[in-house]
Amino acid sequence: MSAQPQTPQTAYITPEEYLALERKAEYKSEYFEGEIFAMSGASPNHNQITANVLAEIHAQFKKRPCRVYVNDMRVKVSPTGLYTYPDIVALCDKPRFDDAQKDTLLNPTVLIEILSDSTANYDRGVKFKHYRTLDSLKEYLLVAQDEYHIEHYVRQANNQWLLSETSDLQEVIELPSIHCRLALTDIYDKVEIENRDK
Repeated sequence: MSAQPQTPQTAYITPEEYLALERKAEYKSEYFEGEIFAMSGASPNHNQITANVLAEIHAQFKKRPCRVYVNDMRVKVSPTGLYTYPDIVALCDKPRFDDAQKDTLLNPTVLIEILSDSTANYDRGVKFKHYRTLDSLKEYLLVAQDEYHIEHYVRQANNQWLLSETSDLQEVIELPSIHCRLALTDIYDKVEIENRDK
Protein backbone atom coordinates (compact mmCIF):
# COMPACT_ATOMS: atom_id res chain seq x y z
CA MET A 1 0.00 0.00 0.00
CA SER A 2 1.19 3.50 -0.68
CA ALA A 3 1.10 6.57 1.52
CA GLN A 4 0.03 9.87 -0.02
CA PRO A 5 0.01 13.27 1.72
CA GLN A 6 -3.46 14.34 2.76
CA THR A 7 -4.74 17.82 2.04
CA PRO A 8 -2.27 20.52 3.12
CA GLN A 9 -2.19 20.96 6.87
CA THR A 10 -1.87 24.32 8.54
CA ALA A 11 -0.79 23.07 11.94
CA TYR A 12 1.69 20.54 13.23
CA ILE A 13 -0.07 17.35 14.37
CA THR A 14 1.42 15.76 17.48
CA PRO A 15 1.85 11.98 17.68
CA GLU A 16 -0.88 11.92 20.34
CA GLU A 17 -3.28 13.82 18.06
CA TYR A 18 -2.44 11.49 15.18
CA LEU A 19 -3.15 8.39 17.27
CA ALA A 20 -6.45 9.83 18.51
CA LEU A 21 -7.52 10.54 14.92
CA GLU A 22 -6.17 7.26 13.56
CA ARG A 23 -7.99 5.12 16.11
CA LYS A 24 -11.32 6.57 14.90
CA ALA A 25 -10.49 6.76 11.19
CA GLU A 26 -12.06 4.55 8.52
CA TYR A 27 -8.82 4.51 6.52
CA LYS A 28 -5.23 4.04 7.62
CA SER A 29 -2.61 6.77 7.50
CA GLU A 30 1.10 6.99 8.18
CA TYR A 31 2.54 9.75 10.36
CA PHE A 32 5.91 11.49 10.32
CA GLU A 33 7.14 14.83 11.67
CA GLY A 34 3.72 16.35 12.23
CA GLU A 35 2.22 15.23 8.91
CA ILE A 36 -0.37 12.57 8.14
CA PHE A 37 -0.17 10.54 4.92
CA ALA A 38 -3.24 8.64 3.69
CA MET A 39 -2.62 5.08 2.54
CA SER A 40 -4.20 3.81 -0.67
CA GLY A 41 -5.76 0.41 -1.25
CA ALA A 42 -4.02 -2.73 -2.49
CA SER A 43 -4.22 -4.70 -5.74
CA PRO A 44 -5.45 -8.31 -6.04
CA ASN A 45 -1.83 -9.53 -6.42
CA HIS A 46 -0.80 -7.56 -3.32
CA ASN A 47 -3.62 -9.11 -1.31
CA GLN A 48 -2.90 -12.63 -2.59
CA ILE A 49 0.82 -12.40 -1.77
CA THR A 50 0.01 -11.02 1.68
CA ALA A 51 -2.43 -13.88 2.33
CA ASN A 52 0.07 -16.48 1.07
CA VAL A 53 2.96 -15.21 3.20
CA LEU A 54 0.74 -14.84 6.27
CA ALA A 55 -0.52 -18.42 5.88
CA GLU A 56 3.00 -19.83 5.50
CA ILE A 57 4.44 -17.99 8.50
CA HIS A 58 1.36 -18.63 10.65
CA ALA A 59 1.58 -22.37 9.97
CA GLN A 60 5.24 -22.41 11.00
CA PHE A 61 4.50 -20.42 14.18
CA LYS A 62 2.02 -22.97 15.53
CA LYS A 63 2.92 -24.08 19.06
CA ARG A 64 5.73 -21.50 19.14
CA PRO A 65 5.81 -18.23 21.13
CA CYS A 66 5.83 -16.18 17.91
CA ARG A 67 3.40 -13.74 16.32
CA VAL A 68 2.64 -12.61 12.78
CA TYR A 69 0.51 -9.57 12.00
CA VAL A 70 -0.81 -8.23 8.71
CA ASN A 71 -1.21 -4.65 7.56
CA ASP A 72 -3.53 -3.51 10.35
CA MET A 73 -0.74 -3.62 12.96
CA ARG A 74 0.79 -0.17 13.24
CA VAL A 75 4.53 -0.04 13.92
CA LYS A 76 6.24 2.90 15.60
CA VAL A 77 9.83 3.46 14.57
CA SER A 78 10.74 5.07 17.89
CA PRO A 79 14.19 6.45 16.91
CA THR A 80 12.75 8.48 14.01
CA GLY A 81 9.11 8.98 15.00
CA LEU A 82 7.59 7.27 11.95
CA TYR A 83 4.25 5.50 12.46
CA THR A 84 3.54 3.07 9.62
CA TYR A 85 1.69 -0.09 8.63
CA PRO A 86 4.03 -2.74 7.19
CA ASP A 87 2.31 -5.36 5.05
CA ILE A 88 3.49 -8.17 7.35
CA VAL A 89 5.23 -8.08 10.74
CA ALA A 90 6.69 -11.11 12.51
CA LEU A 91 8.43 -11.59 15.83
CA CYS A 92 9.28 -14.32 18.31
CA ASP A 93 10.02 -12.04 21.25
CA LYS A 94 7.28 -10.81 23.56
CA PRO A 95 5.46 -8.00 21.71
CA ARG A 96 6.08 -4.55 23.16
CA PHE A 97 3.47 -1.89 22.51
CA ASP A 98 3.48 1.91 22.63
CA ASP A 99 0.60 2.12 25.12
CA ALA A 100 -2.24 0.21 26.75
CA GLN A 101 -4.25 0.15 23.49
CA LYS A 102 -1.78 -2.48 22.17
CA ASP A 103 -2.26 -1.32 18.58
CA THR A 104 1.22 0.12 17.96
CA LEU A 105 4.07 -2.40 17.98
CA LEU A 106 7.59 -1.31 18.94
CA ASN A 107 9.75 -4.41 18.38
CA PRO A 108 9.31 -6.16 15.01
CA THR A 109 11.91 -8.79 14.11
CA VAL A 110 10.94 -9.26 10.46
CA LEU A 111 9.17 -6.72 8.24
CA ILE A 112 7.77 -7.64 4.84
CA GLU A 113 6.57 -5.16 2.23
CA ILE A 114 4.81 -6.05 -1.02
CA LEU A 115 6.15 -3.69 -3.68
CA SER A 116 4.06 -1.69 -6.13
CA ASP A 117 5.07 0.88 -8.73
CA SER A 118 4.03 3.67 -6.36
CA THR A 119 5.81 2.32 -3.26
CA ALA A 120 8.94 0.51 -4.49
CA ASN A 121 11.33 3.46 -4.20
CA TYR A 122 9.92 4.48 -0.81
CA ASP A 123 10.04 0.92 0.57
CA ARG A 124 13.65 0.40 -0.61
CA GLY A 125 14.86 3.87 0.33
CA VAL A 126 13.38 6.22 2.92
CA LYS A 127 11.20 3.63 4.65
CA PHE A 128 14.04 1.11 4.93
CA LYS A 129 16.27 3.87 6.31
CA HIS A 130 13.70 4.38 9.08
CA TYR A 131 13.33 0.63 9.66
CA ARG A 132 17.09 0.13 10.00
CA THR A 133 17.08 2.29 13.15
CA LEU A 134 15.01 -0.37 14.95
CA ASP A 135 17.38 -2.48 17.06
CA SER A 136 14.84 -5.32 17.09
CA LEU A 137 14.72 -5.58 13.28
CA LYS A 138 16.81 -8.45 11.90
CA GLU A 139 15.34 -9.06 8.44
CA TYR A 140 13.53 -7.06 5.76
CA LEU A 141 11.83 -8.71 2.81
CA LEU A 142 10.62 -6.92 -0.32
CA VAL A 143 8.28 -8.94 -2.53
CA ALA A 144 7.52 -7.84 -6.09
CA GLN A 145 3.91 -8.29 -7.19
CA ASP A 146 4.36 -7.77 -10.95
CA GLU A 147 7.22 -10.25 -11.39
CA TYR A 148 8.72 -13.18 -9.51
CA HIS A 149 11.34 -11.39 -7.47
CA ILE A 150 12.32 -11.21 -3.78
CA GLU A 151 14.86 -8.95 -2.08
CA HIS A 152 15.97 -10.20 1.33
CA TYR A 153 18.00 -7.98 3.66
CA VAL A 154 19.59 -9.54 6.77
CA ARG A 155 21.26 -7.53 9.53
CA GLN A 156 24.82 -8.75 10.15
CA ALA A 157 26.73 -8.80 13.45
CA ASN A 158 28.56 -5.60 12.43
CA ASN A 159 25.16 -3.90 11.91
CA GLN A 160 25.54 -3.89 8.12
CA TRP A 161 22.76 -5.29 5.95
CA LEU A 162 23.40 -8.14 3.52
CA LEU A 163 21.16 -8.28 0.43
CA SER A 164 20.33 -11.48 -1.40
CA GLU A 165 17.74 -11.61 -4.15
CA THR A 166 16.13 -14.21 -6.35
CA SER A 167 13.66 -14.61 -9.19
CA ASP A 168 13.91 -18.42 -9.19
CA LEU A 169 10.59 -20.06 -8.33
CA GLN A 170 12.49 -23.12 -7.06
CA GLU A 171 14.21 -21.05 -4.36
CA VAL A 172 13.34 -21.08 -0.66
CA ILE A 173 13.94 -17.97 1.44
CA GLU A 174 15.33 -18.74 4.90
CA LEU A 175 14.30 -16.36 7.69
CA PRO A 176 16.77 -17.36 10.42
CA SER A 177 15.68 -14.75 12.96
CA ILE A 178 12.24 -16.37 13.25
CA HIS A 179 13.22 -19.90 12.08
CA CYS A 180 10.90 -19.89 9.08
CA ARG A 181 11.21 -20.79 5.40
CA LEU A 182 9.26 -19.29 2.51
CA ALA A 183 9.22 -21.07 -0.84
CA LEU A 184 8.70 -18.76 -3.80
CA THR A 185 6.12 -21.19 -5.18
CA ASP A 186 4.09 -20.64 -1.99
CA ILE A 187 4.60 -16.86 -1.95
CA TYR A 188 3.37 -16.57 -5.54
CA ASP A 189 0.63 -19.23 -5.40
CA LYS A 190 -2.44 -17.98 -7.37
CA VAL A 191 -0.66 -14.70 -8.20
CA GLU A 192 -1.17 -13.66 -11.81
CA ILE A 193 2.02 -12.23 -13.29
CA GLU A 194 1.62 -10.62 -16.70
CA ASN A 195 4.41 -10.99 -19.23
CA ARG A 196 5.84 -7.48 -19.55
CA ASP A 197 7.92 -8.43 -22.62
CA LYS A 198 4.86 -8.37 -24.89
